Amino acid sequence: MGGLISCMSGRDGRSPSASPPPPAAKRRSSASSRRSAAKAAEIDEQALAAAAALVLGQRGGGAFDRSASVRYAAKRQQQGPPLPRSSSTRPRSLADPELQPQHLLAKDLNTKDLETNIIVLVHGGGFGAWCWYKTMSLLEDSGFKVNAIDLTGSGIHCSDTNKITSISEYAEPLTSYLKGLGDAEKVILIAHDFGGACISHAMEMFPLKVAKAVFLCATMLTNGHSALDMFQQMDTNGMLQKAQEFVYSNGKDKPPTAIKIDRALLRDLLFNQSPAKDVSLASVSIRPIPFAPVMEKLTLTEEKYGSVRRFFVETTEDNAIPLSHQQSMCAANPPEKVLRLKGSDHAPFFSRPQALHKALVEIATLPPAQSS
Repeated sequence: MGGLISCMSGRDGRSPSASPPPPAAKRRSSASSRRSAAKAAEIDEQALAAAAALVLGQRGGGAFDRSASVRYAAKRQQQGPPLPRSSSTRPRSLADPELQPQHLLAKDLNTKDLETNIIVLVHGGGFGAWCWYKTMSLLEDSGFKVNAIDLTGSGIHCSDTNKITSISEYAEPLTSYLKGLGDAEKVILIAHDFGGACISHAMEMFPLKVAKAVFLCATMLTNGHSALDMFQQMDTNGMLQKAQEFVYSNGKDKPPTAIKIDRALLRDLLFNQSPAKDVSLASVSIRPIPFAPVMEKLTLTEEKYGSVRRFFVETTEDNAIPLSHQQSMCAANPPEKVLRLKGSDHAPFFSRPQALHKALVEIATLPPAQSS
């Protein structure tokens, strides 16, 4: 998901001209239809503005140079050496190679005594609930109740990614789950990658139902900003540009509808420290990332979003969201605590499952915050 940088220009390299939004679906009333059309027009306007800014950056040799062309093997060979497998030269650590839950069980931990023992896992862009299989096993063996959610158009969710037009639509499976909780029930939300924006949206909607929020190398935004804003600021040395491919299901003269990651570059970008079997699983399971939610600017208030305890988990060998940028997000929007997973790529649930488990248990077992 780290490839979500900016909208692209049209085929001729010029900024595409504005065009009317696609017709709205049938609504129960003309008022809701007008609101839907206005929202679509706003999304189109923002996307085209991003494309225009991109073209200016390309012409000026700025930092936002991007390529949306389809990448074939022959073209990739002309792009120079492959992406680095790691930001360091050391081999992947063998200290955390296989899942061994019996070695990590907190035998003295009674999760029923915690503020909550319910954990909800929210995947990142392109991923699905499937990516959490190791983490789920470890947490369940430690006594937690674990739910891994497929966001709209992700994993086995049947929706068409190209038709998702807002973050509320994309995160609907998560917000529906929270809405269905009992009045006294709380959960710990754990989000990876673009899932950070989704749980931020959910925290604003249901702050009283979230005991803690954990951002795992995830988009931790501030009020009025989008994931697109965040990724435009990243310095990734061209790695994301090589891997991202835009999908224009509504035509090249319209904003992109989704983003794909070149499967040939998945390992280099996302899984440079992960076992081969997990890379294989991801290569057949990853789906396109809806573009509209990436552009949407979030409204996050101190009274709601700001009232939830936030934690951030850094990944040191991350080629998708570099450690330096993770630290910048934390500096701009400080969480209660920052933990670090040494030797982890952008998929710590694959590359460092035991270390991730330890960090999550540490956060889950922190006592409730004292009332002031």
